[in-house]
Amino acid sequence: MKLKDFKLETFFAKYEFNVKHLMCASDCESFTVGDLLKLEDIAEIHLKNHWLGYTESLGHPDLRKEIAKLYDKVSYDDILVFSGAEEGIFVFMNVFLNKGDHVIVQFPAYQSLFEVAHSIGCEVTKWQMHDDNNWELDIDFLKESIKKNTKCIILNLPHSPTGYITSKKTFKEIVKIAEENNIFIFSDEVYRFLEFDEEDRLPTMCDVYDQSVSLGVMSKSFGLAGLRIGWIASKNHHVLKQLSSFKNYTTICSSAPSEFFSILALRNKDIILKRNLKIIQDNLKLLDEFFTKFEKYIKWVRPKAGSVAFPRLLIDKDVEMFCLNLLEKKGVLLMPSTNFDYGTSHFRIGFGRKNMPDALYHLEDYIKDQF
Repeated sequence: MKLKDFKLETFFAKYEFNVKHLMCASDCESFTVGDLLKLEDIAEIHLKNHWLGYTESLGHPDLRKEIAKLYDKVSYDDILVFSGAEEGIFVFMNVFLNKGDHVIVQFPAYQSLFEVAHSIGCEVTKWQMHDDNNWELDIDFLKESIKKNTKCIILNLPHSPTGYITSKKTFKEIVKIAEENNIFIFSDEVYRFLEFDEEDRLPTMCDVYDQSVSLGVMSKSFGLAGLRIGWIASKNHHVLKQLSSFKNYTTICSSAPSEFFSILALRNKDIILKRNLKIIQDNLKLLDEFFTKFEKYIKWVRPKAGSVAFPRLLIDKDVEMFCLNLLEKKGVLLMPSTNFDYGTSHFRIGFGRKNMPDALYHLEDYIKDQF
């Protein structure tokens, strides 16, 4: 396997921790250890007595039970814990796909959702989305793209970087197409529970289609990226067993303190999600005003979920140069679409952090100076 440079992560490694105003983060505002310990009266006592030996390779049973509560038809036996979502993606692709297989990937996408498959020798079809039709998925394209060797459809709903959610009708059509053609579905659901209207929330794929896996993580909706805890949920125990076996060659097991804090957070998920959604909703009001003010220069398709969106520059300027010049002049970091291999006009903006209003002030100042 020969993997290309991970453009987005390389960009972050260079700038993320040295920038004044990070405005392209995909995760929600995080918490301190003290914040989490305050969620339960005896949490600090339990932490002091927490055993720091090896943990179970499948994940602590209590953690898997809490994760299972996020689903309707899943038990803890259907959960496999990983070191973040990235490990889950990497392990699944290596276990499930073989050279010559064909995969269809919702696009734009997090690079590992297509790059790992490509490195294995798979044929990759990008199911491209466009802001001209509000990022809607083209079902006819999906049908026309299916081949005899199509093995997997790779979805990300709610979607990053656009904040798109498909309708429940379209979601059902995708499942029906996969079922009729005996195609597996890998469903990246790391932004689930951040729907701005709860009525838009889709079922988890693993609850409605047995030939699938659902990917979750503590990083995005829960704002606990530093714990590095992710998971795959599936009713397909044959696949789970293969994933578990492969994991013995990667991380083997998770960090014991990370599992402790993940259990604590998931037991109090309603408090955490309510707080994160409040930050998002407050920031969205400011973004709506901002993009209305500058609609001549930037196209804004308002997201329906998550903590990121993917606006497009309407001016004749390369977006990477725009982002780097903004960084140099105002210390504000946006993510250019070139890091998604998606043209030269879009940029990812993050609005799940408390610092966004301050960053937006400097972005507005920059645009006024430039245009």
